[in-house]
Order: sequence, then structure tokens, then C-alpha cells
Amino acid sequence: MASNRMRRVGKELADIHKDKDSQIQVEPIGNQEDITHLRGSFPGPPDTPYQGGTYNIDIKIPTDYPFRPPVMKFETKVWHPNISSQTGAICLDTLGNAWSPVLTVKSSLLSLQSLLSTPEPKDPQDAEVANMMLQNPREFERVARQWAVIYAGAPSTGAGGDMDRANDVQLTAARDDLAKYGGYNKDLVDRFCGMGFDVERVVSAFRFVGLDTNGSQDQELNDGQMGDITARLLGE
Repeated sequence: MASNRMRRVGKELADIHKDKDSQIQVEPIGNQEDITHLRGSFPGPPDTPYQGGTYNIDIKIPTDYPFRPPVMKFETKVWHPNISSQTGAICLDTLGNAWSPVLTVKSSLLSLQSLLSTPEPKDPQDAEVANMMLQNPREFERVARQWAVIYAGAPSTGAGGDMDRANDVQLTAARDDLAKYGGYNKDLVDRFCGMGFDVERVVSAFRFVGLDTNGSQDQELNDGQMGDITARLLGE
């Protein structure tokens, strides 16, 4: 079963690499020999707030693939009713009950790209985003675009005028703030800053002890990590 799974995934990766039209990309994470943990990416669809951005997807291949769907979540933060703004978890039938062994990693990523074009706020993964989309669609589009610029690298463009300039200033400040935290979750860093350390020193300590950024998501640190980070901050 395992060898069948590996052959299947290997063939799918080869097919993706040959396809230059879809702009779907998939590569192993870390060890290039391990094709059970992948990172996929695709461009944001045109005529949506996500246009111009690149969206990265964490992909884990289960042991009984293709009879069970790949486990996928967004690494790139996205403001969308069917994707958790906190964890990147996805609400999509084809990654659950509607999965079929004839589907592939590539078809799943194309479905996610399509999901960005056709949100379903009445069947949400993120209730806050869904409520905004239903009650204030213009504000939803503004925030979705802002997140695309900050997190997905979409260009910040406008027709000019004071509103666009104000938005550009806000986006630049948000990007600078994100860079300052080195990819780590702001709340996590700020908890150490509350002990009297500045952001740069905390980020440096995180990197020194090899703490993973965890996709900019918050995380609970174990006693060993806390001890190593604290010792570094105190210069021990």
C-alpha cells in the first residue's frame, strides 16, 4: 500500500512539473526524498481581492491515499469565509466527504484556487469573515485585499487620490510591522516583550534556539523552549 501511494504521488508531482499553464506548483517540504509532506502554491484568481498574490498550502499525504484525501491548510494567511483566518483550516467538500480516488493533489489545489473566486459565506469555516461578507461586503473586500497585499505579496495599486495614499501608508506600516516580527506570531512575541524585552531581542532569541515560525500562528511553548529562550534573553 505504501509503495502504491509513493508511486501515485510521484507520478502526480511529475505531471504537475510538466504543466506550465496552470501555475500550480508543488514541492516536498524539507527532505526532498519525503513526498508525503508537500507545499503547494497557486496565484490568486483574477478579478478577486486575492489577485496578484501567491498562496501557499501545506499538504500532508495520508497513509491510505488516494482512498482518503490529502490534508491541506493554508500557510498564507487569507481573509475568506471558508478558510480560518487563524489556522488556515479549509471548509471544502472535495477535501472531505466528496473526495474521490480519481482526484489528485493538483485538482485539489485548483479547487482551492476556485474557492477564492466563489466563497460560500452561508457554509463558513470562519464565522467572523462570513458575517462581514454578508453584512458589509465592501469592507470584506477591503480587508481581503489588504491581507492579500500584506501576506500574499499582492501589489498595492489604486487609481490615486487621498484614499489610496492612506491605504498604501497603512499597508506599508503593516508590512513593516510584520517584518519586524520575523515571521513569528505577534502575540507570542509580545508576551515576551511584556517581560521588558524589545521585539528585536525576542525575535533574535527565537531564532537562536531554532523556534519554528509556525506559519505566523500562535503556539504554546514547552518548558524546554521557554527555558532556552529565557536564558538567551537574560544572556545566560
